[in-house]
Amino acid sequence: MLHIRPAQPADVSLILAFIHDLAEYEREPDAVKTTEADLLRDGFGAQPYFQCLIAEWNGQPAGFALYFFQYSTWEGRPSLYLEDLFVRPAFRKNGIGKALFVRLAQIAVERQCTRFQWEVLDWNQPAIDFYESLGAKVMREWLNMRMTSEAIQMLASRK
Repeated sequence: MLHIRPAQPADVSLILAFIHDLAEYEREPDAVKTTEADLLRDGFGAQPYFQCLIAEWNGQPAGFALYFFQYSTWEGRPSLYLEDLFVRPAFRKNGIGKALFVRLAQIAVERQCTRFQWEVLDWNQPAIDFYESLGAKVMREWLNMRMTSEAIQMLASRK
């Protein structure tokens, strides 16, 4: 019933649909600026920035996981960073999210990663509970920092 496979260039419209579904779930439906061309270039071009898994349930697209690798200077090894994971509501409670996490953990082991990291919104208690049930730990001592395009441009223009 469940099949998890690497995304292919032909999947960019599906990946974008999943991203929009996730943005809707996270109460930010108008925040997505990504286009199919962006996904094609950045995931399947000469220098891919991300990789993606597609979960299918009985041949129907049910979920996805988009990830990339970072490097831990303290560990001297790569880290797998999960950017997005989403399972469509109609397919939840079938173990698809857990199966995606298992596959990501397998990839992390194959790539000799010493860390597997992601973010979760503080209001999303069902997701936090799910992640903790898999063995994840909330890293409360680390705060995420972010610069948006405008701040990056301002900093880059400093002399």
